[in-house]
Amino acid sequence: MHPYRSILFVPAHKPEWARKALASGADCIVVDLEDSVPSGLKEGARQTARQTLEDLRKESPDVGLFVRPNALDTRMSGTDLEAVVCPALTGLFTPKIRNATDVVRWETLIDWFEARNGAEGLEMIVPVEMVDAITNAFEIAGASPRVGAMIGPTSQHADIAKAVGYRQSREGSETLYLRSRILLACRQYGLHALTGLWEDLGDLEGLREFADYGLQLGFRGQILIHPSHVPVVHEVYTPSDEEVAHHEELVATVEKAVAEGHGAVRFRGTHVDIAHMEKAKDWLEHARRVRREG
Repeated sequence: MHPYRSILFVPAHKPEWARKALASGADCIVVDLEDSVPSGLKEGARQTARQTLEDLRKESPDVGLFVRPNALDTRMSGTDLEAVVCPALTGLFTPKIRNATDVVRWETLIDWFEARNGAEGLEMIVPVEMVDAITNAFEIAGASPRVGAMIGPTSQHADIAKAVGYRQSREGSETLYLRSRILLACRQYGLHALTGLWEDLGDLEGLREFADYGLQLGFRGQILIHPSHVPVVHEVYTPSDEEVAHHEELVATVEKAVAEGHGAVRFRGTHVDIAHMEKAKDWLEHARRVRREG
């Protein structure tokens, strides 16, 4: 999966919001048919979503375009996919997954509508918003090659807060264990690890601190619900010139030491060795991809 820094949600029945999302520079846009669309508007929202996807794709060949359909238990998922699966689509943001069986159920639907509607290579972003999903995070991560990303859950009011019963704090320590399980599952299966929502729309400094904490933990991007959050999140999750130069110098220093017969060397006052070099190489690979594709 592309190393999306920002994944911005827009309601499917409000196409003007999708245009604002694209103008914000978000790496990925999710057109939502689930929670943000009232039940009486869902039928019309499906057709609006399809047109929105095609319009956005014409404007940007590179932006990620996902749709969040309604959950499997609603029995609306197939109708949603029939309407929105198309060549413009990048993938599905698949809600309410509890276990590997749910992943396979989604995969089967995607297989069918890809073939029917002329799409290909659709990926899945899996939000972890149920207690079962936290418990089964590792089997979910490995259940299908379509699973490209998972989300470490944070939310003040949404499904995960209801399911677990925590009270969210500014620093988010109450979801550290939940997010850590998802992060480790992503690392084990090579998925893109995303962290969840910052819901205070006006508190950009709080957003910056929250995103930076996610980066410290090992996440590589974040779910967003407002275009004003995109620049802040991009700044946090985009490696700087100084960081790249630091890691490149570390690699060069250790490589020189190894060539001279040394396994360890002093670098800017600290001990580094081959393990440090390999970590720096991995970091640089990700950094270059983010900077190129972002």
